[in-house]
Amino acid sequence: MINYLNGILISKTMNSPQGCYIVVEVAGIGYQVVTNRRVVSALGSIDEPVKIFTSLIHREDSMTLCGFLDHEDRDLFNILQSVSGIGVKVAMLLLENMTYHELVEALVSGDAKKISKTKGIGPKLAQRIVLELKDKMTNFKAQIDDTVDIKIDTDRLVDSSAIEEAQSILLSLGYSSEEIKAGLQNAIAKANEPDNFEELIKLALQTMAEA
Repeated sequence: MINYLNGILISKTMNSPQGCYIVVEVAGIGYQVVTNRRVVSALGSIDEPVKIFTSLIHREDSMTLCGFLDHEDRDLFNILQSVSGIGVKVAMLLLENMTYHELVEALVSGDAKKISKTKGIGPKLAQRIVLELKDKMTNFKAQIDDTVDIKIDTDRLVDSSAIEEAQSILLSLGYSSEEIKAGLQNAIAKANEPDNFEELIKLALQTMAEA
């Protein structure tokens, strides 16, 4: 799975027969990434560096790479598609019409009326989304809200997105904030590549297993 693309923004398209998408060049390869208007509007200029968190959707007759500016939106996009009747297009529209926090709050509070304001989502589908995701999103929101304040006593420069990604995954595995903080501090000190979230997770898990 492609977790994110870190490259150069080659083009961005709001309206086309293929929908809304951007092209990001990484190591000489141009990746076409399906996204929404909110993401495209927030991007910088063409030929500037960009980091896009991605989800690869594999169907019988197609493969679609979808992208977002942060991993929270990407993770929520993946959760939305677990609902029957919600595909790439509708999930993208939901995240275009509402911010991540607005959508999570609507799901947790059971506000189907707010969700139904998104084009293509009627009252019945909105109710189904709430019914299927309310409990799951309540747990998801609790994990995201349980942030880890890591103050590292080190001269090493670390990509904050790598730390955030590692935190999110470790939280989803059920570890407490205190355990994650101690594990990641140790991982960052030992890592050969501290910007590699996978290495941080591996080292943090080793530390927590030894505790």
